[in-house]
Amino acid sequence: MAYILLTNIGIIGKITRYFTLKDCRALWARNDINTDMALTEIEQFKQLVSDSKHILIALPAQAETDATASALALQLFLTASHKQVDIVSADFVMPKNLKFLTGVEKIKPELEHLQKFIIKVDVSKAKIDSISYDIKDSWLSIYLTPRSGTVGASDLRTAQTTYRYDFVITLGAPDLASLGEVFANNTDLFYRLPIINIDTNAGNERFGKINFVDLSAAGVAEMLFKLLQQINEPQITAEIATALLTGITAATHSFKSPHVSPLSLKHASTLVSMGADREKIITHLYRTKTLSALKMWGQALAHLKFNPELKLASVVITRDDFTRAGARAEELAGLAEELIGSAPEAELTLLMYEDPTDGVVNGLLHANSKYDAKQLTAAFGSEGNKKQARFILTGVDLVGAEEKVVEQLKNLNSKS
Repeated sequence: MAYILLTNIGIIGKITRYFTLKDCRALWARNDINTDMALTEIEQFKQLVSDSKHILIALPAQAETDATASALALQLFLTASHKQVDIVSADFVMPKNLKFLTGVEKIKPELEHLQKFIIKVDVSKAKIDSISYDIKDSWLSIYLTPRSGTVGASDLRTAQTTYRYDFVITLGAPDLASLGEVFANNTDLFYRLPIINIDTNAGNERFGKINFVDLSAAGVAEMLFKLLQQINEPQITAEIATALLTGITAATHSFKSPHVSPLSLKHASTLVSMGADREKIITHLYRTKTLSALKMWGQALAHLKFNPELKLASVVITRDDFTRAGARAEELAGLAEELIGSAPEAELTLLMYEDPTDGVVNGLLHANSKYDAKQLTAAFGSEGNKKQARFILTGVDLVGAEEKVVEQLKNLNSKS
């Protein structure tokens, strides 16, 4: 029996496997062996784009500004190459402060119309006179009335179209599960289509056909900018530059984050020279707060607490706080990021508040790359991803809820 030795040198080390010639033919037939090994990852990216017509950009559930702005920049870049591009983020609600970015209103909260199911009927012997349908008890019944003759099971065929997308690009997703319901409801799509995985998280599972994972970048937008420069720098317009700089500004908390490097500042400067509107970005991200929101933020930051054991910065906001400030729950947007900037030594930031309309206790946990926010709050039925997770606690007041969450964090911390 003849054997072939295949060796692959990767990030995790040297992997050696022996295959029979029959095994190799089967592997190549299933595309398990990368036949594009002679191409660089950038060249493979270009090839995928060149061969495609319809591209999907998938973001983590409750995507942050960095990922959202990056997706809009990438959409503009790919559209310039005459590609049709959709962006999806589970349960996406357009942030008011991002209205100035082109295309943000078109981001989808879920995937629709991925495939068509086709029912074919042989009408060579029985011409169809009318078609009708109804839905009862979750079943769709289709009624075919022939003009003459009969239609039987042997006259029916079914078929299914291929997916409308040619490949998927994920931005800021450390794993497919972080895409939330978009992945959970469409797992077959993500397993069948090629994926380009772009991320800066050290815990990224490298689930893509092509993986661009750069731990040195301050955020997804900075990393994407470096990629687009290599792919086709002249195609980066002022609109694209503005979206990218928005992402970098948000990811670095207006360049106050400890993750900011000299290269981050250089990239920001280059984007400004390309036409990025820095003044518009700052105005929309940081100067659009209402007086009531500023009052609320002031009260919240005055009550900022720090737990050195957990390296946890936390704030609680009561219904009375909302009433005194005349604020709404939506005006808390960005407060968690402000907490991160106010307590740079914190590895976890917790915001808890009573909804001013119904008093329900809401929680928002942000975590740095050392932790998984969703995993830490899984006991509370949280939604989100590794960076941030939202949850609701019922049957407990705000003080009790905070104590419950902190106790949960302590227990998990002691086990790690």
